[in-house]
Amino acid sequence: MAFVDSSKHESLSNVGNRFIVLSLIVALVLNLLPLQGIALSLRPDCVALLVLYWSINQPQRVGMGASFIMGLMMDVGDASMFGQHALSYSVMSFIALLMHRRLRIFSIYKQIPQVTLLLLSAQLVMLLTGILINANLPEWDFLLASVSGALLWPLLPTLVRIPQRRRPDSNVL
Repeated sequence: MAFVDSSKHESLSNVGNRFIVLSLIVALVLNLLPLQGIALSLRPDCVALLVLYWSINQPQRVGMGASFIMGLMMDVGDASMFGQHALSYSVMSFIALLMHRRLRIFSIYKQIPQVTLLLLSAQLVMLLTGILINANLPEWDFLLASVSGALLWPLLPTLVRIPQRRRPDSNVL
């Protein structure tokens, strides 16, 4: 595996469980912010993005179980059909867990097409479960969340690593 940049993966090896849980809670709060109009359509699914990120980079810690729990919390917060987000995030996480080794080989920018497809798969599950319960098709703009999430994908590692950076030691010359 000569293509893998080991320095990129070393910095995530010391991530604690508390940090992962805290990042998922922050993503849940960001998802539940009250937005209207085009801002609501363009808002990426932060929980899906972070679940996807941790499923790829920490598959032994964040998998389908964590995805399901975060989905249930999102269902309660969003007042949607109970289990709709949970199923959606679990399917997305399952596919990401199948592909996590392959995805880690690529640079962050080359991951964008695969991440877009994973986010669209989650949106497709949401669409199909929504159709099953009330047969109303949403407008096309529900796909914008996946596109905006994929465009934010290159920023996500930087944002996640900011709190993990060590402060420079003032005693060092």
